[in-house]
Amino acid sequence: MRAHRLTLVAVLLLVGLTGCDSAPRPGTAPDRLSEATSGPSGSVPVPGDPGPDTGTPSRPARPTGGEEVTSFRTAYGWGVPAEPVLVRHRVRPPVAPPPAPPLPYLVEIRAADHPEGRPGYSRISFTFRGGFPSYELAYLGRIPAEGTGEPLRLPGNAFLRIRFVQAQAHDERGRSSVTTAPRPELGFATLRGYAFGGDFEGYLTYGLGLRVAPDSDQALPVRSLELTRTGGRYVVALDVRHS
Repeated sequence: MRAHRLTLVAVLLLVGLTGCDSAPRPGTAPDRLSEATSGPSGSVPVPGDPGPDTGTPSRPARPTGGEEVTSFRTAYGWGVPAEPVLVRHRVRPPVAPPPAPPLPYLVEIRAADHPEGRPGYSRISFTFRGGFPSYELAYLGRIPAEGTGEPLRLPGNAFLRIRFVQAQAHDERGRSSVTTAPRPELGFATLRGYAFGGDFEGYLTYGLGLRVAPDSDQALPVRSLELTRTGGRYVVALDVRHS
Protein backbone atom coordinates (compact mmCIF):
# COMPACT_ATOMS: atom_id res chain seq x y z
CA MET A 1 0.00 0.00 0.00
CA ARG A 2 2.79 2.36 0.91
CA ALA A 3 4.69 1.68 -2.34
CA HIS A 4 1.50 2.27 -4.36
CA ARG A 5 0.94 5.58 -2.59
CA LEU A 6 4.53 6.72 -3.20
CA THR A 7 4.29 5.85 -6.91
CA LEU A 8 1.05 7.80 -7.25
CA VAL A 9 2.51 10.86 -5.52
CA ALA A 10 5.64 10.76 -7.69
CA VAL A 11 3.58 10.63 -10.90
CA LEU A 12 1.32 13.50 -9.83
CA LEU A 13 4.34 15.65 -9.00
CA LEU A 14 5.91 15.45 -12.46
CA VAL A 15 6.56 18.62 -14.42
CA GLY A 16 5.56 16.84 -17.58
CA LEU A 17 8.78 15.92 -19.37
CA THR A 18 12.72 15.33 -18.96
CA GLY A 19 16.48 13.16 -19.50
CA CYS A 20 19.94 12.73 -21.47
CA ASP A 21 22.66 10.15 -22.42
CA SER A 22 25.50 9.74 -24.90
CA ALA A 23 25.51 8.98 -28.63
CA PRO A 24 27.49 9.28 -31.86
CA ARG A 25 26.40 12.00 -34.24
CA PRO A 26 26.40 11.53 -38.00
CA GLY A 27 27.78 14.16 -40.33
CA THR A 28 29.97 17.14 -39.54
CA ALA A 29 29.87 18.66 -36.07
CA PRO A 30 29.13 22.38 -35.76
CA ASP A 31 32.09 24.76 -35.40
CA ARG A 32 31.35 25.53 -31.76
CA LEU A 33 29.67 22.78 -29.82
CA SER A 34 29.39 22.35 -26.08
CA GLU A 35 27.73 19.44 -24.36
CA ALA A 36 24.92 19.82 -21.88
CA THR A 37 25.46 18.18 -18.54
CA SER A 38 22.93 16.78 -16.14
CA GLY A 39 22.68 14.56 -13.12
CA PRO A 40 22.21 10.83 -13.48
CA SER A 41 18.82 9.59 -14.54
CA GLY A 42 16.83 7.23 -12.37
CA SER A 43 13.77 5.05 -12.48
CA VAL A 44 11.92 7.28 -10.01
CA PRO A 45 10.48 10.55 -11.39
CA VAL A 46 11.85 13.80 -9.99
CA PRO A 47 9.22 16.38 -8.96
CA GLY A 48 10.17 19.50 -10.87
CA ASP A 49 13.43 21.40 -10.50
CA PRO A 50 14.30 24.54 -8.55
CA GLY A 51 13.55 27.86 -10.20
CA PRO A 52 16.61 30.18 -10.31
CA ASP A 53 14.74 33.15 -8.85
CA THR A 54 13.28 31.70 -5.66
CA GLY A 55 14.80 28.24 -5.25
CA THR A 56 11.31 26.74 -5.09
CA PRO A 57 10.11 23.95 -7.40
CA SER A 58 8.15 24.81 -10.52
CA ARG A 59 4.48 23.80 -10.38
CA PRO A 60 4.30 20.23 -11.70
CA ALA A 61 1.92 19.19 -14.45
CA ARG A 62 -0.13 16.00 -14.26
CA PRO A 63 0.91 13.38 -16.85
CA THR A 64 -1.69 12.73 -19.53
CA GLY A 65 -2.58 9.81 -21.77
CA GLY A 66 -2.97 7.20 -19.02
CA GLU A 67 0.67 6.08 -19.31
CA GLU A 68 2.91 5.70 -16.29
CA VAL A 69 6.04 7.83 -16.25
CA THR A 70 9.13 5.71 -15.60
CA SER A 71 11.93 8.33 -15.68
CA PHE A 72 12.19 12.09 -15.64
CA ARG A 73 15.05 14.58 -15.52
CA THR A 74 16.47 17.91 -16.60
CA ALA A 75 18.81 17.49 -19.57
CA TYR A 76 19.77 21.16 -19.94
CA GLY A 77 19.12 23.53 -17.03
CA TRP A 78 18.02 27.12 -17.46
CA GLY A 79 20.58 28.80 -19.68
CA VAL A 80 21.11 30.78 -22.89
CA PRO A 81 22.58 28.55 -25.66
CA ALA A 82 24.32 31.34 -27.56
CA GLU A 83 26.54 28.60 -29.01
CA PRO A 84 25.19 25.18 -30.01
CA VAL A 85 24.63 22.87 -27.06
CA LEU A 86 24.44 19.13 -27.71
CA VAL A 87 22.45 16.75 -25.52
CA ARG A 88 23.69 13.26 -26.40
CA HIS A 89 21.86 9.94 -26.55
CA ARG A 90 23.13 6.63 -27.87
CA VAL A 91 21.18 5.48 -30.92
CA ARG A 92 22.03 2.14 -32.52
CA PRO A 93 19.85 1.65 -35.58
CA PRO A 94 17.69 -0.12 -36.25
CA VAL A 95 15.92 0.79 -33.00
CA ALA A 96 13.07 -1.62 -33.89
CA PRO A 97 12.49 -4.33 -36.51
CA PRO A 98 10.76 -3.41 -39.81
CA PRO A 99 8.31 -2.07 -40.68
CA ALA A 100 9.12 0.38 -37.85
CA PRO A 101 11.53 3.20 -38.83
CA PRO A 102 15.21 2.46 -38.10
CA LEU A 103 15.69 5.70 -36.10
CA PRO A 104 13.71 7.29 -33.26
CA TYR A 105 10.69 8.83 -34.98
CA LEU A 106 8.54 11.79 -34.02
CA VAL A 107 4.86 11.07 -33.40
CA GLU A 108 3.53 14.06 -31.49
CA ILE A 109 4.12 17.77 -30.83
CA ARG A 110 2.35 19.64 -28.05
CA ALA A 111 2.60 23.19 -26.73
CA ALA A 112 1.27 25.02 -23.67
CA ASP A 113 1.78 28.27 -21.79
CA HIS A 114 2.48 28.25 -18.06
CA PRO A 115 2.25 31.84 -16.79
CA GLU A 116 1.68 30.70 -13.21
CA GLY A 117 4.58 30.15 -10.86
CA ARG A 118 7.99 31.76 -10.66
CA PRO A 119 9.33 31.80 -13.28
CA GLY A 120 6.56 31.51 -15.87
CA TYR A 121 7.42 29.71 -19.08
CA SER A 122 6.08 28.40 -22.37
CA ARG A 123 6.62 24.77 -23.36
CA ILE A 124 6.80 22.85 -26.62
CA SER A 125 7.29 19.10 -26.38
CA PHE A 126 8.33 16.48 -28.94
CA THR A 127 7.32 12.85 -28.41
CA PHE A 128 9.32 10.06 -30.07
CA ARG A 129 9.03 6.31 -30.37
CA GLY A 130 12.09 4.09 -30.51
CA GLY A 131 14.20 6.06 -28.02
CA PHE A 132 15.65 9.50 -27.41
CA PRO A 133 17.63 11.06 -30.26
CA SER A 134 20.48 13.44 -29.58
CA TYR A 135 19.63 17.10 -30.15
CA GLU A 136 21.19 20.55 -30.40
CA LEU A 137 19.89 23.80 -28.96
CA ALA A 138 21.10 27.13 -30.32
CA TYR A 139 20.07 30.74 -30.79
CA LEU A 140 20.65 31.76 -34.41
CA GLY A 141 20.20 34.96 -36.38
CA ARG A 142 18.26 32.89 -38.90
CA ILE A 143 17.35 29.21 -38.96
CA PRO A 144 18.14 27.42 -42.24
CA ALA A 145 15.99 24.57 -43.47
CA GLU A 146 17.65 21.15 -43.79
CA GLY A 147 18.69 20.37 -47.35
CA THR A 148 17.88 23.78 -48.88
CA GLY A 149 19.39 26.27 -46.44
CA GLU A 150 16.43 28.60 -46.92
CA PRO A 151 15.62 30.57 -43.74
CA LEU A 152 12.47 29.55 -41.90
CA ARG A 153 9.69 32.10 -41.60
CA LEU A 154 9.10 32.60 -37.90
CA PRO A 155 7.26 35.20 -35.81
CA GLY A 156 9.05 37.27 -33.18
CA ASN A 157 12.47 38.88 -33.01
CA ALA A 158 14.65 36.03 -31.64
CA PHE A 159 15.03 32.52 -33.04
CA LEU A 160 15.89 29.25 -31.34
CA ARG A 161 16.70 26.04 -33.19
CA ILE A 162 16.22 22.51 -31.90
CA ARG A 163 17.88 20.04 -34.22
CA PHE A 164 17.39 16.34 -33.55
CA VAL A 165 20.23 14.06 -34.62
CA GLN A 166 19.67 10.45 -35.69
CA ALA A 167 15.93 11.05 -35.82
CA GLN A 168 13.16 11.21 -38.39
CA ALA A 169 9.54 12.26 -38.80
CA HIS A 170 8.45 9.85 -41.55
CA ASP A 171 7.61 6.17 -41.93
CA GLU A 172 8.98 3.57 -44.34
CA ARG A 173 6.75 4.93 -47.13
CA GLY A 174 7.89 8.51 -46.66
CA ARG A 175 4.66 9.60 -44.99
CA SER A 176 4.71 11.86 -41.95
CA SER A 177 4.82 9.96 -38.67
CA VAL A 178 3.47 12.96 -36.72
CA THR A 179 -0.16 12.36 -35.75
CA THR A 180 -0.72 15.31 -33.38
CA ALA A 181 0.63 18.85 -33.62
CA PRO A 182 -0.63 22.36 -32.74
CA ARG A 183 -1.02 25.16 -35.24
CA PRO A 184 2.33 26.86 -35.95
CA GLU A 185 0.98 30.21 -34.68
CA LEU A 186 1.08 29.61 -30.93
CA GLY A 187 0.73 33.22 -29.81
CA PHE A 188 2.15 32.73 -26.31
CA ALA A 189 3.76 35.62 -24.47
CA THR A 190 7.33 34.79 -25.51
CA LEU A 191 6.95 31.62 -27.60
CA ARG A 192 5.10 33.06 -30.57
CA GLY A 193 5.27 30.10 -32.93
CA TYR A 194 7.29 27.30 -34.46
CA ALA A 195 8.12 25.94 -37.91
CA PHE A 196 9.24 22.65 -39.38
CA GLY A 197 12.77 22.96 -40.72
CA GLY A 198 13.27 19.66 -42.52
CA ASP A 199 13.67 15.92 -42.11
CA PHE A 200 16.81 15.03 -44.04
CA GLU A 201 19.38 12.24 -43.68
CA GLY A 202 18.85 11.72 -39.96
CA TYR A 203 18.50 15.39 -39.09
CA LEU A 204 15.13 16.71 -37.95
CA THR A 205 14.89 20.47 -37.39
CA TYR A 206 12.37 22.84 -35.85
CA GLY A 207 12.66 26.57 -35.35
CA LEU A 208 11.03 28.55 -32.55
CA GLY A 209 10.05 32.18 -32.96
CA LEU A 210 10.34 34.16 -29.72
CA ARG A 211 9.38 37.68 -28.71
CA VAL A 212 11.78 39.55 -26.45
CA ALA A 213 11.92 43.17 -25.31
CA PRO A 214 13.34 45.41 -28.09
CA ASP A 215 16.21 46.69 -25.93
CA SER A 216 17.09 43.33 -24.41
CA ASP A 217 19.97 41.04 -25.40
CA GLN A 218 17.60 39.17 -27.74
CA ALA A 219 17.86 35.93 -25.77
CA LEU A 220 15.72 34.22 -23.14
CA PRO A 221 16.79 31.37 -20.84
CA VAL A 222 15.61 27.93 -21.95
CA ARG A 223 15.77 24.43 -20.52
CA SER A 224 15.13 20.94 -21.86
CA LEU A 225 13.42 18.20 -19.91
CA GLU A 226 12.98 14.53 -20.82
CA LEU A 227 10.68 11.76 -19.67
CA THR A 228 9.87 8.21 -20.67
CA ARG A 229 6.47 6.54 -20.42
CA THR A 230 5.42 2.92 -20.25
CA GLY A 231 3.67 3.22 -23.63
CA GLY A 232 7.04 3.40 -25.37
CA ARG A 233 7.06 7.18 -25.66
CA TYR A 234 10.13 9.38 -25.20
CA VAL A 235 9.38 13.05 -24.65
CA VAL A 236 11.72 16.02 -25.04
CA ALA A 237 10.19 19.22 -23.63
CA LEU A 238 11.70 22.61 -24.35
CA ASP A 239 10.77 25.43 -21.96
CA VAL A 240 11.24 29.14 -22.74
CA ARG A 241 11.26 31.59 -19.85
CA HIS A 242 8.84 34.48 -19.88
CA SER A 243 10.66 37.80 -20.10
